[in-house]
Amino acid sequence: MLTIPPFDQARVLVVGDVMLDRYWYGDTGRISPEAPVPVVRIGDEERRLGGAANVALNLARVGAVTRLIGVIGDDEPGAAVRGLLAGAGVEPLLLESGSHPTVSKLRVMSRSQQLIRLDFEKSFALDGAFERDALMQRYEQALAGTDVVVCSDYGKGTLADVQALIAAARRRGIPVLVDPKGRDWQRYAGASLITPNLTEFEAVAGAAGDDDALVERAERLRVDLAVDGLLVTRSEKGMSLFSAAGHLHLPAQAREVFDVTGAGDTVIALLAAGIGAGLEVGDAAAIANLGAGIVVAKLGTATASIAELERAAHAMQGGAVGLVDEDSLVALLADARAHGQRVVMTNGCFDLLHPGHIAYLEAARALGDCLVVAVNDDASVRRLKGPARPLNDLSHRMQVLRGLAAVDWVVPFSEDTPERLICRLEPDVLVKGGDYRPDEVAGGECVRAAGGEVRILDFVEGYSTTAIIERMNASGPADAD
Repeated sequence: MLTIPPFDQARVLVVGDVMLDRYWYGDTGRISPEAPVPVVRIGDEERRLGGAANVALNLARVGAVTRLIGVIGDDEPGAAVRGLLAGAGVEPLLLESGSHPTVSKLRVMSRSQQLIRLDFEKSFALDGAFERDALMQRYEQALAGTDVVVCSDYGKGTLADVQALIAAARRRGIPVLVDPKGRDWQRYAGASLITPNLTEFEAVAGAAGDDDALVERAERLRVDLAVDGLLVTRSEKGMSLFSAAGHLHLPAQAREVFDVTGAGDTVIALLAAGIGAGLEVGDAAAIANLGAGIVVAKLGTATASIAELERAAHAMQGGAVGLVDEDSLVALLADARAHGQRVVMTNGCFDLLHPGHIAYLEAARALGDCLVVAVNDDASVRRLKGPARPLNDLSHRMQVLRGLAAVDWVVPFSEDTPERLICRLEPDVLVKGGDYRPDEVAGGECVRAAGGEVRILDFVEGYSTTAIIERMNASGPADAD
């Protein structure tokens, strides 16, 4: 069973090519009279960390203790990189070049489509401006507090001496993971793990027409390079791990692929976080595979959160999506709020679901972006409704509720009122149906104190569980089919 561990004890040092990704967003309504190209009226701009900085961001997003070594320019994009790293909780150990600009990429976007990409860069290795000795000194000092090293190579020159970096870490018993670039992989010899995509792998090892050929070429390359393992990402076919213990295939987890930008960064980051947290490499690879499936469904360079990983792991293992325990729900709601979502919550027994319930839950969901339904457990229903209730046990009631399009998460509670649970979750909107006043709703005081609101919705006339049960009893037992 795949479990997402806490990553806060994993100390990861990322070294590599630091970049800034810029996005300009605008509408296109006409073609330029100067050339057959669309005219984009820019309305918004976004800046994101790219390259090795995106690897560091992915690590920090899941709670790993993260430091980053790389080179930036003495310019505005470099200052932007520093600001974004500070905001993400990454410790920057950056070198600043006065003669080279910060590597940056500008993408012009319109209606979720990329129209053009403009690259601003100059290799740090071309004219000796890259201060190798200074980087090596900073790197060796940082190794003292490191569990795992990630070398993120984008071919911009920062890792010109990557062999020395690998050797220095391995002498200290620190595993080194490499995201490779180019065809000269002898420079990565002795690394713990290399994480190419299939195109990169075949460019070095030769075309692999089928799985048997892939296994044979991967094993030969692993031995030639004296590396512990290769993790080959294979797009819609998932990823394959090759090590001395054998090979492991992990099927793709993405339901929808929207943008593969930065997916490799997520893979190596989660792999490093897992190894740093004490996982075996196969389990760490499985978590990295989940993360890749999450980020390719997002636009641009992106990250996967702990809550998203837990949700994906739950779904992968056959769990009923939407059925959660209280602790898991706290993490899920934190992630929802981090993405600007408005959380709505309601509660009830929901013994026999009827059209009145459906209309009520749909109205509640319309008040926000996600709806939590808290359900009385069987013992509390008996205390509230009598010994003959509930007609359906808790698991059945929760299963029916989670099947409704309006409901995002269903969580049980055991008290007679959900006040304790509501005070812990602090929804943005607390909804109750009937003739209550807002100041009478259990948990309402906590919600208002946290800046939320309490809303009372009308029930649909003519429907109630009690009335349905009374009609059933009055009609007598049904004839057998």
